[in-house]
Amino acid sequence: MGKRLLLIVLVVFAGCKGTSQEEKKETAKETTFKVSKTDAEWRAELTDMEYYVLRKAATENAFSSELLDNKEKGTYVCAGCGTPVFKSDHKFKSGTGWPSFDREIEGNVAFDVDYKIGVARTEEHCAVCGGHLGHVFNDGPSNTTGKRHCINGAALDFIPDGN
Repeated sequence: MGKRLLLIVLVVFAGCKGTSQEEKKETAKETTFKVSKTDAEWRAELTDMEYYVLRKAATENAFSSELLDNKEKGTYVCAGCGTPVFKSDHKFKSGTGWPSFDREIEGNVAFDVDYKIGVARTEEHCAVCGGHLGHVFNDGPSNTTGKRHCINGAALDFIPDGN
């Protein structure tokens, strides 16, 4: 039982960064995005959790997102700029505690590599505003893409079909 619990904790820890980990460090490389705002503007427009996740590359606590169990048809958009990033048709229940998708909306999500937990992970961010969305892993559904986009619900807003 103890070994199983340890394995589960390690898988969850490796799957998505927890809020207890240090915030994203500013780097020398600057990327220009179509939507670009000052830190003060982002702070004024986003909730505390949205700011923490999108602008500081943090992660919300597992199982805390209202979007985790959302089964409505529609589009998930970046909470920072409204860019469509995922479709509900590609959402699946991964059991990790974060909304998971097997593919992104091509061209609207950009990728980078981070080493924040000591191993390389593929980070995802909004291609329009640069907001941190989450990470992508190769342990998704094998009958589709094999990818698991482990996404922070705080980084997303949901637009139901027909709106």
